[in-house]
Amino acid sequence: MADTASADQQAPPRYKRVVLKLSGEVLMGDGEFGIDVDTVTRLCTELVGVHGSGVELAVVIGGGNIFRGVSGSASSGIDRASADYMGMLATIMNAIALQSGVERLGATARVLSALHIKELAEPYIRRRAVRHLEKGRIVIFAAGTGNPYFTTDTAASLRAMEIQADVVLKGTKVDGVYSADPVREPTAHRYECLSFSEALSQNLGVMDATALSLCRSNNMDIVVFDVTKPGNMMRAIKGEPVGTLVQEEASNA
Repeated sequence: MADTASADQQAPPRYKRVVLKLSGEVLMGDGEFGIDVDTVTRLCTELVGVHGSGVELAVVIGGGNIFRGVSGSASSGIDRASADYMGMLATIMNAIALQSGVERLGATARVLSALHIKELAEPYIRRRAVRHLEKGRIVIFAAGTGNPYFTTDTAASLRAMEIQADVVLKGTKVDGVYSADPVREPTAHRYECLSFSEALSQNLGVMDATALSLCRSNNMDIVVFDVTKPGNMMRAIKGEPVGTLVQEEASNA
């Protein structure tokens, strides 16, 4: 048994180049808003561990822990485009927090922003992002696509295509995709595998429709998993069944 467990721990990553999508809410920990330092430290420890296994790692971070464009627009009367730009600024704050956490642990990270704030981040340039990955740096993409009306889910899908990643990992607070809200429906079924068509037609909330369609068109797998559980990030990258795999053809389970 010990030899088997040791072999599992040493199993090589299934994916060589990964885009990890993290919602801003993941950074809150148990709080209602903002950035929880302990949570950021734990996440960065896992990021550095994954990076140390030889994976080329890029992160797309959301900003919902600070400001969410759609709900902010609806509740405050701010026009949608302005609210979305405010949300992009929130993602830059989160990206800087992740960069700081990663570098405290001895790894190197670069923030590439779709909005130009040269004092804090490099401008997003595709070839520069790829070069950073090839040089062994963790890349953190901020400010979404740089355009209002597009989510950070879409940004993650777009960046994955641009840097030719092997997979999009979506780290959430839920252990996969369910047939219904598991909090409201205790009998909801968790899917191990889904096709893009099933995810879109059933509106299962994997990602927004634009992001899903982009991944489907480019045959880019998505893995949805619980990033709050220690070790799950590495398990997902090794291809272990820790959440829900969304791909072009899937056997619904």
